Amino acid sequence: MRNIGTVIKKEFARFFGDKRLLFTSCIMPGLMIYVIYSIMGGAISTMINCDADYVPQAYVAYMPDSVRNFFEGEGVILESVAPSDAEAIISRIADKDADICVVFPEKFERETADYDVLAANGKPAPNVEVYYNSSSPPSSDMYGKVMAALDGYEKSIANKFDVNRPEGEAGGGYDLATDKDVSGRVLSSVLPLLLIIFLYSGCLAIAPESIAGEKERGTIATLLVTPIKRSELAIGKIISITVIALLCGLSSSLGTLLSMPKLLGAGGTGELGIQAFYAPRDYALLVIVILSTILVIISLISLTSAYAKTVREASLIASPLMLAVMLAGVSGMFGTESRAAYYLIPIYNSVHSMRGILAFDYLPLNAATTALSNLGYALAGGFALARMFDSERIVFTR
Repeated sequence: MRNIGTVIKKEFARFFGDKRLLFTSCIMPGLMIYVIYSIMGGAISTMINCDADYVPQAYVAYMPDSVRNFFEGEGVILESVAPSDAEAIISRIADKDADICVVFPEKFERETADYDVLAANGKPAPNVEVYYNSSSPPSSDMYGKVMAALDGYEKSIANKFDVNRPEGEAGGGYDLATDKDVSGRVLSSVLPLLLIIFLYSGCLAIAPESIAGEKERGTIATLLVTPIKRSELAIGKIISITVIALLCGLSSSLGTLLSMPKLLGAGGTGELGIQAFYAPRDYALLVIVILSTILVIISLISLTSAYAKTVREASLIASPLMLAVMLAGVSGMFGTESRAAYYLIPIYNSVHSMRGILAFDYLPLNAATTALSNLGYALAGGFALARMFDSERIVFTR
């Protein structure tokens, strides 16, 4: 028992006596989780409520008084329109300038009152037409509320009408989202998160070994005795690591892009052929954003690797960064950021720039802001790494 106690005491002394190890393994993960979740929670909440002044509304033709209470019970803001205006509103919904249009039969209440489910003999029930755009979040949200209201009313009168029956002039085309909208929605929801994770994983597999690995093996001291400036050593390492990480990221990105048409086909939309929707400018902007993102990630991991004693410690310090990267990637699923200032936040700006490009909903200024700010952060990271290499305490700590 005395020997066991001695071993335990020795391990505790080693762990708690090493302030760096204690901080990186016990204090930093919880601190980073708290800070990251607090920041991302506030950002996501602000993003969701950024259009608080915008109130979605449903345009309704031939609105029956008996149904109005069900709509208002679901929080649907109603605006009555003439049937002749419905076609123009439907065109606006297709262009995402309006949210939803509901067209009731002119004599809806009389027709539902006269309709007998048992004695119908194949006669169709009155049909309510609900036009919406599934690629627009406000329209999809309104569609859910309208359908809930109509479902509640339908139950109250024993199923005496249909909603969006496929027969007739409309031909079932009530969802006004185009194939381009569908492909953009699917790709922009999934691809930014996958890309950012692939890019970070590729950088994490390379940078710690190049910097912390040389410190751990003692080979960095050999490099420093050669006629080379430490700033040149730092810049050379960042450039070489970036090129290698770019090749890794390019492989992952290419595989993801090539698989997306098959994924869309499995979802029932057919093999849409993304090349039919995205222009060369879109691909060029996407590549620029990816490249600038790699520069930022490499800078961050290189700084943590220079601080760490070993490759294992460098990977441990970089783990909370992975959490931040994943949270930034998940934030892209909530929609495209519309405020220009948020495109100055590293990683977060890249995710939303990629989402905007893939969703056909971006401003070139935002993409340019992302690329230029990421380049600035990368240069600052390179400068900081060069200063760290000037410190004997940091370079020769093993």
